Amino acid sequence: MNKTIKATTEKIINQSKATRKEYLNLIDTAISQGKSKKEDLGCANLAHAYASMPNELRDKIKKLDIPNLAIISSYNDMLSAHAPYKTYPDIIKKEAYKHKLSVQFAGATAAMCDGITQGFLGMELSLFSRDNIAMSVAIALSHNVFDGAMFLGVCDKIVPGLLMGALRFGHLPSIFIPSGPMTSGISNSQKAQARQLYAQGKIGKTELLDSEIGTYHSPGTCTFYGTANSNQVMMEMLGLHMPNTAFINPQTILREELVKHATSHFAKSIKDKTALPLGHLIDEKSIVNAIVGLMATGGSTNHSIHLIAIARACGIVVDWDDFDAISQATPLLARIYPNGSADVNDFHKAGGLGFVIRELLQNGLLHEDVNTIVGKGLSHYTKEPTLDNMSIKYINSTEKSRDESIIRDFNNAFAPDGGLRVMKGNIGRSIIKVSAVKDENKVLTAPAIVFNDQKEVLKAFDDGLLNKDFIAVVKYQGPRANGMPELHKLIPQLGVLMDKGYKVALITDGRMSGASGKVPAAIHTSPEAMLNGNIDKIKTGDMIYFDAKKGVLENLEKDFQARPSQPLPNLSSLGMGRELFGCFRSNTSSAETGAMSFGGIFL
Repeated sequence: MNKTIKATTEKIINQSKATRKEYLNLIDTAISQGKSKKEDLGCANLAHAYASMPNELRDKIKKLDIPNLAIISSYNDMLSAHAPYKTYPDIIKKEAYKHKLSVQFAGATAAMCDGITQGFLGMELSLFSRDNIAMSVAIALSHNVFDGAMFLGVCDKIVPGLLMGALRFGHLPSIFIPSGPMTSGISNSQKAQARQLYAQGKIGKTELLDSEIGTYHSPGTCTFYGTANSNQVMMEMLGLHMPNTAFINPQTILREELVKHATSHFAKSIKDKTALPLGHLIDEKSIVNAIVGLMATGGSTNHSIHLIAIARACGIVVDWDDFDAISQATPLLARIYPNGSADVNDFHKAGGLGFVIRELLQNGLLHEDVNTIVGKGLSHYTKEPTLDNMSIKYINSTEKSRDESIIRDFNNAFAPDGGLRVMKGNIGRSIIKVSAVKDENKVLTAPAIVFNDQKEVLKAFDDGLLNKDFIAVVKYQGPRANGMPELHKLIPQLGVLMDKGYKVALITDGRMSGASGKVPAAIHTSPEAMLNGNIDKIKTGDMIYFDAKKGVLENLEKDFQARPSQPLPNLSSLGMGRELFGCFRSNTSSAETGAMSFGGIFL
């Protein structure tokens, strides 16, 4: 076992002892008290639960010895990633009935798309939609008539929210079923070029829309390696998907058969009582494996928030120093846009997760001895599914990369580390994703230009005020201020300035996600401005030392830390339903502790 991975795992186990014990006691008490058993409910309770069932099934389930499964879905038909889930419940029910199990659609969750709300007020609901989803899971499972749960979700906040909710019902076995990525459209380089041309006024909105529709064109997740597809890697590394099912395209025979196969496997494990309660399946080693997988593939920075929240939901304490240590020990084995030109379909064809997991296991970067939904051992995930006479058969994944521009073996890695760094200094603590940043852009000293929101940055760009070396400081974008929206809308403009030869970087207490690309961006700065963090004391003209190689973020002005905080700007929270999320903002923890709005219960 790699020494750093082993030491970091031991650190996480030690710092989680008290909270993990408390969590396991909670779910073990639920199991021992029969909280997952229908027999404890009264007849009126059961009658309400079964009233909508077909008569034949209702007559059978009255015997109380037929397991009953819950489906919780994020289906809607306006979001490409979730549209495929429309048909899944009927497929699942039909397959489960073959094994004499009952299945009920227990609840639906919200599912919003950052790609649609990006740059607009709706984006301020995005982060806390995760917590809303976790609460929706609790409501769906609160009826206490289920012996297991099946979760249908894929995108940015949806999977973390579903998993957080599921872990609070950790006495139940659970399985997650992905929908898969859309087929590839125009290349990512063409998409990025069109965005920069539009930012420069060289093409119009019609041409830009044609480009974007050429990219996002059919059911399935977006194909770039942002948070949605990072979620899928994370769930495979946690052992909560059937192996290597993350990147099978929707609306294919293989995908439909995989839904049936997942249902059949889960139904059998419930009936023969081999399915582990979710809270026991996931442990500290599982969480470390998930971090390693994200680092090895250049995954989204959003998981430096979400995975911390997921871990805390089952009593495991992880911090940014753990991410930093694991990143520095984990070589980068994949180049997927925005860290390369390939998309996730190309990644899957080149060898995909089966190849990556085998390389990491063979070189001591992953814990093999973890539980998964298909049994003990992560080596199950070095195999990939194929169709054999309309039945799913698993074969060994390729042992050699099919395209070394996309995926490489351990000894020929793209970089010696995973590309995520913690930046520390008198401004605070930040996360930066450097895997897509050119070496010459990782270190700079430049004057700050301070903004209170992204619209101010875009206006300054349009007015021609940013044609120089500078570091944009965009504050009041943290969870307490406005729900921590992503600021990806800034990247085309800042990219244009970099192409002109200017030295440019970004510091913010907001988010940037896996799509930050080539612009060096110190994000999630904590403490945030709203909590009197030092980012709020930066003034336009301050000289900032930004060193992504050493992980240093310093304001070089001598009087910097002695300054008072700036007067609060006018932070309106009215409109687009933002006022309904006031309790989330006022109760949220810091980004480094998962930006959780559930008070101090997980902290």
